[in-house]
Amino acid sequence: MKNWDQFLSPYKQAVEELKVKLKGMRKQYEQASSHSPIEFVTGRVKPIASILDKANQKGIPLDKLETEMQDIAGLRMMCQFVDDIKRVVELLRNRNDFEIVEERDYISHKKVSGYRSYHVVIRYPVQTIHGEKKILAEIQIRTLAMNFWATIEHSLNYKYKGQFPEDIKMRLQRAAEAAFRLDEEMSLIRGEIQDAQAFFTKKKEQQENT
Repeated sequence: MKNWDQFLSPYKQAVEELKVKLKGMRKQYEQASSHSPIEFVTGRVKPIASILDKANQKGIPLDKLETEMQDIAGLRMMCQFVDDIKRVVELLRNRNDFEIVEERDYISHKKVSGYRSYHVVIRYPVQTIHGEKKILAEIQIRTLAMNFWATIEHSLNYKYKGQFPEDIKMRLQRAAEAAFRLDEEMSLIRGEIQDAQAFFTKKKEQQENT
């Protein structure tokens, strides 16, 4: 088809730049000594084999990958609490270094499998020696519990190629509900958790300064 290194290069650049920018948001909360809605940020460029698999499944021609595959560049922003997800989405909406082209709320409207996450698709300008190139990237915002479930489901999906045995499908759905209940319970004691974390951080800083 094409020179994959050349094709993926702007996506790799976008992921690295966005990781720095999104992690920078967390750092600003730390410097202000206030609770950060962002726990941590990860990013990756989809492997070539996965791009080809998805293109095949979705019927996307290889010459249309740039416009029809939104998650070649992917970022994940983890949050401690469900309410933090809304705050992170607002932070993204207020940025002017990229354009939001689509939002998909799989938290209010979970998938049949039990999957929960908030997806924001952006158009991000990458500066190259040939000029500006705008690429699509997907940012997934989710809690740690949602991420744990999604990571396990992804591995099983790869094993069973999407055709889950009924007992596995049922257990995954139960696990998704259990993960969501965990998030709800943690939200109810959010104040206590944040006070404890602030106390721990202050204690640690005092020990480091002595």
